Amino acid sequence: MFDVAVVGATGAVGTTMLRILEERGFPVTELRPLASARSEGRQIDYLGRPRTVRTLTADAFEGIQIALFSAGASRAREFAPAAVEAGAVVIDNSSAFRMDPSVPLVVPEVNEHDIEGHSGIIANPNCVAAPLVVALKPIADAVGLERVIVSSYQSVSGTGQAAVAELTEQSAGYLAGAEPEPSVYPHPIAFNALPHIGDFDESGYTGEEQKVADETRKMLGLPDLAVSATCVRVPVMQSHSQAVHIETTEAIDPDAVRRLLMAAPGVMLVDEPGLNLYPLPRDATGRDEVLVGRIRKDTSHPRGLALWVVSDNLRKGAATNAVQIAESLVTRGWL
Repeated sequence: MFDVAVVGATGAVGTTMLRILEERGFPVTELRPLASARSEGRQIDYLGRPRTVRTLTADAFEGIQIALFSAGASRAREFAPAAVEAGAVVIDNSSAFRMDPSVPLVVPEVNEHDIEGHSGIIANPNCVAAPLVVALKPIADAVGLERVIVSSYQSVSGTGQAAVAELTEQSAGYLAGAEPEPSVYPHPIAFNALPHIGDFDESGYTGEEQKVADETRKMLGLPDLAVSATCVRVPVMQSHSQAVHIETTEAIDPDAVRRLLMAAPGVMLVDEPGLNLYPLPRDATGRDEVLVGRIRKDTSHPRGLALWVVSDNLRKGAATNAVQIAESLVTRGWL
């Protein structure tokens, strides 16, 4: 049994982490929910019992063995070292440590072995990169991978609870004839699509797009892989979708890809378009599997393939993956 802290326990991902710890029966002795000072004393339910939220401080990790962080990059940089100093292994959901060469960036179905070399901090990947590599890994292993072009259609829950509320309020207002006023996003999100997630750099890419490219290369162990991403925020409450075009090193036909993915860990194949069966955000929400479908030959390239990938961004894109890393630490003896 293990003493576990959840940092950011009152946020969207933090609350999902708590539910997944329950669902998966993780062996918790003490559950210590931590959050900002404004949540101090708040009661949250865990396994049918109220737990009191404590303020996140550097000395809040005494006795903790595993600390699940979902409180943003700045808090992770500030408090993760203190947690490690106190004896905890940190699994961080932010971008703070992902590209640090000394920190493993892990999706257990893809590169679980990287966990073994941790030095106290393990990074949880971006909510697009995580399901993307789950879908790509079996193909890369079978025939090699040379190029990935991905367009993501990301739900508002990826921004947080305020964005979910904004979409709800704007949708109601728009249908009632009122012009929705944006506050979370630079433009209204209701009945709209915003090709803008993160800040733009000099190249014209956003921070989110760069994360997807860099993290995909790191997790697949392919530092020279050509990756280009376009990330779009869409008026969907939960679950991210991706249109993925790849060029493989050796040619492979769609039926062979389907066979690979049917046997791949963490993948659910949903690929009968003639019956209107393909991955949908509504179907992915609440699931831990990565749904893959619309697998077809890309007729523009002799070794090209196209796929449609959908996953729950709060679960496999964040909280579930973090808990899976914790499970690997325990079952493999890497804690």
